[in-house]
Amino acid sequence: MQDKTSERLFTRAAGRVALAGGAWLLGAALLAGCSSMGDSPVTVFADPGKYQYHSCEQIVGQQKYWSNRQAELKQLMDKADQSASGAVVNVLAYKADAVAASEELKVLETTARAKNCETPATWKSNSTIR
Repeated sequence: MQDKTSERLFTRAAGRVALAGGAWLLGAALLAGCSSMGDSPVTVFADPGKYQYHSCEQIVGQQKYWSNRQAELKQLMDKADQSASGAVVNVLAYKADAVAASEELKVLETTARAKNCETPATWKSNSTIR
């Protein structure tokens, strides 16, 4: 009888220790995730450090390329949507490339901002407002 009682107490204690350890591990993972968020965007297809050693001119060139690529993919996806199986074609053929282009643009924007580059989005007008 006493063996069953001590076994139950041991099982409960082990369960509490496992629960506390799991909660601690979850909290540590959440804090680690927050600390690594920094200035780099979260990406799946693009490497956040890919353009670290590029000059501002190279970054602007890459932004133009990826903007054009993104627009091209959007046109292809819109054209595919007009057919009956367009959604399937979009997912199989274009979605991954569209996400990759979007992520490349995010990485390029973050890198340009970190290097204080003048990009088309930050260019100032040559004319004055009167």
